[in-house]
Amino acid sequence: MARRVRKDKGGPARSVSESRATTAMVMMQQDANHMGNVFGGTIMKLVDLASYVAATRHCRMNTVTASIDKISFLSPVHVTDLLTLKASVNAAWHTSMEIGVRVEAEDMKTGKVRHTGSCYVTVVALGPDGRPAPVPSLMLETEQDHRRWRQANRRRARRLEEAALEKRGH
Repeated sequence: MARRVRKDKGGPARSVSESRATTAMVMMQQDANHMGNVFGGTIMKLVDLASYVAATRHCRMNTVTASIDKISFLSPVHVTDLLTLKASVNAAWHTSMEIGVRVEAEDMKTGKVRHTGSCYVTVVALGPDGRPAPVPSLMLETEQDHRRWRQANRRRARRLEEAALEKRGH
């Protein structure tokens, strides 16, 4: 079922599983407001970090965030929750990649885990000269990898269409 999606100068293809990243952190008082709810900005910073790790593992180069698609906070994260972020490369194009990040919060006293949000981060690889550089193609191993790749390409087409409309002044 593994399939190489594209050939280019970005090096040998890498599988989704090779670059997958999981980050976990206990939320502390400094991460939250006076009511004990973790700031959205704190979660967004961790999303950015998790996507950086997955993207850098994929291309083995420096990477920078180009955009973050809508993030919806589905349930609050509280002080003492264990926040876990799961990041994986959904698609790799010429110099950019889409990284999907799932955010979960665990109440460590009860063990209950909640899906608290998901988003998609577009990351660009940078070569030694600091300019965008080709990334390795993505090997899709599972049906889930194929589904995420198709969905990522639809989101990319939408983003490019929106950028073209903005450029034309609409």
